Amino acid sequence: MSFIDRAVVRVIAGTGGSGASSFARFKYVPKGGPDGGDGGRGGSIWVEGDTNLATLLDYRYQNLWKAERGVHGKGKTKTGASSDDVTLPVPLGTIIRDTATGEVLGEVLRAGERIRIAKGGRGGRGNARFATPTHQAPREWEPGEDGEEREVELELKLIADVGLVGEPNAGKSTLLSVISAARPKIADYPFTTLEPNLGVVGLSGSRTFVVADIPGILEGAHEGKGLGLTFLRHVERTRVLAFLVPLDSEHPTAIYHQLREEVRLYSEPLSKTAHLVVLTKRDLLPADAPIPTVAAPDALATLVVSSAAGSGLEELKESLWRIVKEARGLEAPVSEDGEASETVEGWEVGDATEP
Repeated sequence: MSFIDRAVVRVIAGTGGSGASSFARFKYVPKGGPDGGDGGRGGSIWVEGDTNLATLLDYRYQNLWKAERGVHGKGKTKTGASSDDVTLPVPLGTIIRDTATGEVLGEVLRAGERIRIAKGGRGGRGNARFATPTHQAPREWEPGEDGEEREVELELKLIADVGLVGEPNAGKSTLLSVISAARPKIADYPFTTLEPNLGVVGLSGSRTFVVADIPGILEGAHEGKGLGLTFLRHVERTRVLAFLVPLDSEHPTAIYHQLREEVRLYSEPLSKTAHLVVLTKRDLLPADAPIPTVAAPDALATLVVSSAAGSGLEELKESLWRIVKEARGLEAPVSEDGEASETVEGWEVGDATEP
């Protein structure tokens, strides 16, 4: 399945039904009076959060969504039926924006959360509504109101606890594959990862958190170089950033600062997100070789791991968990027994691996 994180759709809500102009016809009642009913409401269009979705692929192929109009009113003051609403399911983390004005109509962050993006038209009044003591045989009636019509942009920003940030071939996909059940594509050439991957990391005591593997970041990514802006936005919702620096690189400190600078240039608030440094590919250095130091005074921790040899992974997972738990803070949902739940809301990415 292709990962589609942006789509533009046109939505047209239903027009309201028109009111009726009718007069009662009853035997032995020569002047029955007006009895035209009101028209029904047109269908509205909503978006709704769905945990079973992880992409906006459906809206790449169907970009027009239209609700039915309301039924016209009838005689005997019968109101026309209102039309059913149309619901567009979207992944959690989807932002809805009006393309004409740039206005953000809402963000879907929870399962079942609904946002109306096009309101159905009100039904018109029938002539029975216009009767007065001095105007007893009105022929006036109202047409139904038009439903709202607009073009909206759907933009998906992944919801994850930890975002892995690094240059191409820094070992992000390999690390994700060994600490979770995710199976991202892994190869020995740059830009193996062309779309974000999510994995659930499982620890003892039913503790879990979600990690996102973001495609490689190059210098100038904030201007769109490489995969650039296409995927930088996916780390905006993460609570913790893990900057991956391979130990076989010539200047580890320079790589770290370059990655930090790209994040800062993309988003100043994002650059203040809690982060740690993960030195990867320890197995490529001789066992007795000293570990290069990385000057990272703002990092909460600097850890050394080898995904291939499996060293340092338990310490990494526990460290990430401690930082994630603190970052969640009051965001952690509370169960009925009053204790904070430590499950990740919204994403079901597969079975978590046991340590």
